[in-house]
Amino acid sequence: MARFAKHSLKVGDRITNAAQLTLRETIYPLFLVTILYFLWGFAYGLLDTLNKHFQNTLGITRTRSSGLQAAYFGAYPLASLGYANWVLRHYGYRATFILGLSLYGIGAFLMWPAALKASFGGFCGATFIIGSGLGTLETAANPYMAVTGPPKYAELRINIAQAIQAVGTVIGPVLGSYVFFDSTGDSVSALKTVQWVYLAIGCFVFSLAVVFYFSIIPEVTDADMGEQADLTHGANGDDDKPFWTQYRLFHAGWAQFAYTGSQVAIAGYFINYVTEVRPNTSSALGAKFLAIAQGCFAAGRFSGSAIMKVVKPRIVFFVYLSCVIIFCAASITQKGNTGLAMLTLTLFFESVCFPTIVALGIQGIGKTYKSAGVIIGGVVGGAVIPPILASVADARNSTAFAMIVPVMFFVSAETYAFAVNFIPSYRNRADKNGAGIVGEVYGVTVKGDTEKGAKDISEEGSLEDKAAVYEKENA
Repeated sequence: MARFAKHSLKVGDRITNAAQLTLRETIYPLFLVTILYFLWGFAYGLLDTLNKHFQNTLGITRTRSSGLQAAYFGAYPLASLGYANWVLRHYGYRATFILGLSLYGIGAFLMWPAALKASFGGFCGATFIIGSGLGTLETAANPYMAVTGPPKYAELRINIAQAIQAVGTVIGPVLGSYVFFDSTGDSVSALKTVQWVYLAIGCFVFSLAVVFYFSIIPEVTDADMGEQADLTHGANGDDDKPFWTQYRLFHAGWAQFAYTGSQVAIAGYFINYVTEVRPNTSSALGAKFLAIAQGCFAAGRFSGSAIMKVVKPRIVFFVYLSCVIIFCAASITQKGNTGLAMLTLTLFFESVCFPTIVALGIQGIGKTYKSAGVIIGGVVGGAVIPPILASVADARNSTAFAMIVPVMFFVSAETYAFAVNFIPSYRNRADKNGAGIVGEVYGVTVKGDTEKGAKDISEEGSLEDKAAVYEKENA
């Protein structure tokens, strides 16, 4: 099949069967989308590093520097619930990816004049546009990764992709430490090197937008998702329920708000924390410790994805988030290397939470799955919670004490982890993902597996005819 061609961006609401692709058939489109995960991980990693150095270079308080996070994550709900959601519903995934990359590129180019003028307001404005682009990408990429291919592997796919994103968050602080600030310290001259990095980023993302324009990637329409919900959840899905009655979706959105805001607050003030609790630690060394912690975060994503092959994702999510609460709470009172270790372990166990909330939250919602923007919109917590932490830190002159803020929000996010494990209406929807039937009876192995697959779902009887048609068409 040709990988590149000029074709329309509008897909309508036909059944494309993209949600029933085999693992082999999803390799190319999911590879392209995984690149997007790396891009926003990289951007996020740079943001955490710049936060501390703007405090030193521009002489601003911790509270004011949180304006970067507010600009970045404040753009997310505008995208996920606004223009990105509109484009996704009317034109599909590929058009949304192209829009997001274009906005990201524009914001990256605007970093050039902001760096030349050493303008914090300019950086915030450019960061807002970058956040708009990344929010647009995330609005489409997370549900696309979850629903393209066999539903059985939805959580695994999205966790692997998010693991690649975590690699980007490691590279960001490393680059900030060694390129931006290592040789010139916290001088204004160091900020000007930012322009070259973002110029390269802008050129790359615009090139990637061109690749997406000409690439043939499967679309997943509302009709596809309605059909998949019938196959995997039957009467237990939320496919036919009004949007405003889907309380499980909104609960997932709140969990995402509380969790993401806390994660962003911790990473954004990680360098402040370590320079305060660990004697003789410079900002540059703190950035290196942040890179190590983000490396643990990435390792947690990969290991968590591996564990999910044998343990249900909802269980892994509950255990990991519980550990996040424990270690983050411990970091409040611990000093020196012990405090650093506690906060580093917090990042390790944060790893699987975001993607698993997305994957669990959208299961069974069928043709309303594009309303998963509610969950992505929860990322706005990254604009709300960091300023709260910063205000507490400024008031008490202690970033360590301020870690009580994310602990409280993590506890509220834990209510969703508890619900999907112990409340039947939540747990049943999370567990009913088709047991691997959908998508696995299609493709090159269909002749050897169709009979068995059809027997396994004989009670439903809905895939047997499809498999027979596929065999006939591909004989």
